[in-house]
Amino acid sequence: MLHVQRKNLGNVSLLNLDGNVLIGNTDGLREVMQNLPSTSAVVLDFSRVALVDAHGLGVLLQMREQAQSKGVKLEFVNVRSQLRELFRMTRLDSVFQIRSGFQMFPRSVMTRVAA
Repeated sequence: MLHVQRKNLGNVSLLNLDGNVLIGNTDGLREVMQNLPSTSAVVLDFSRVALVDAHGLGVLLQMREQAQSKGVKLEFVNVRSQLRELFRMTRLDSVFQIRSGFQMFPRSVMTRVAA
């Protein structure tokens, strides 16, 4: 089962994923993405994701298209090495923005969170 927890950090929505992005497990992720408040960026935290199958890759691509159509930036953080390799082998590492951590957050958002 894939659990998705949403946190709003200023105008950025952080989606913490817990589980695997597999066929039969993605409905909750799609629902959260469709019901996001107005935001400038969506960040998916993959630190607790070990597997993504072909269906999951398709869902992530759909999410990217949905985000782009709304002018929203979609980024992945904390992607494990085996998933990074999957994105590299499928050449999706050139499609998705994949970061090591949260350095992409504007300093103003980080200041507000820390305060």
